Amino acid sequence: MLLPLLVFFVVGAIVGVLGFIGFKYGPGELAKRRLELRLQEVSSSDSGDEGEATVVRREPDGPLPAIERAVLKTRAGSQLALLIEQSGVQTTPGAILVSSFGAASVAALLTAVFVPYLIVVPFAALMAGFLPFVWLRWKRSSRLKKFEEQFPDALDVLSRAVRAGHAFQAALGMAADELPWPVGPELKKAFDQQNFGLPLRDALGQLADRVPILDVRFFVTAVLIQRDTGGNLAEILDNLAAVVRERFKIQRQVRVHTAHGRFTGFVLLGLPIFLAIALTMIDPEHMTPLFHDHLGQMMLAVILVMQAVGYVWIRRVMKIEV
Repeated sequence: MLLPLLVFFVVGAIVGVLGFIGFKYGPGELAKRRLELRLQEVSSSDSGDEGEATVVRREPDGPLPAIERAVLKTRAGSQLALLIEQSGVQTTPGAILVSSFGAASVAALLTAVFVPYLIVVPFAALMAGFLPFVWLRWKRSSRLKKFEEQFPDALDVLSRAVRAGHAFQAALGMAADELPWPVGPELKKAFDQQNFGLPLRDALGQLADRVPILDVRFFVTAVLIQRDTGGNLAEILDNLAAVVRERFKIQRQVRVHTAHGRFTGFVLLGLPIFLAIALTMIDPEHMTPLFHDHLGQMMLAVILVMQAVGYVWIRRVMKIEV
């Protein structure tokens, strides 16, 4: 029994280490290597070479290119790639999946070794496997909140540049150079895309896809309508900046008024867990049937489902769109 557990632990540890290395360092090193190879090809090519030179945007292959290609062919893989791009993390979908598998393997092994209840093993593996995705969504949420806070200033910079006589494309490049992360890099990407030949409508549409915020959609729609119908773009951007600031102020007020409900949701979610731990430490024999008896295990499953449904319900009640 000890030998299979040891083999499982070693394999899980290796997979976890490889996933972390690929998650942290793989995409940057691979991109650097591809750039060096491309420069060598360009410097050593002559007029007799066959084929055409093209400027294309290639995505990182990650630590395991075969896994990357297989994942990106699926719809879930494309959504995961979009989530990674929206979070601003330099990684790949394959690296996330490898990290998830490694975390789930290590958590399952540690739980099987140190926890005497086998029913806990799949739940621990499932929770550990979701950790990379939860971390990605947290990074995405924090990045979008930072973008939302800086976006009115970006609109002011664009408005002043347009009022000074610059074209909108030039104003976009100036705002990208002046504004900090994350607004600056996103505007820079849109500016580079339209500068290299992508139509402005498509570049702004991709900006709205990368930053799924209602304020950005307002901005893209206002700019595209102004280009089709005409009007004072500087005044439109000023009005939009004022609307965004007022909307952001209302959002803060809503968060203040719903803080009690959100805190109640966290308390109701964590109270049964802490109570079960406390009762287990005070009287282990009293809690033993809950884990060993078949009826007790069914009750645990029902409790977990009801806790999850209750938390989601409270979150939906407390979520107010403004």
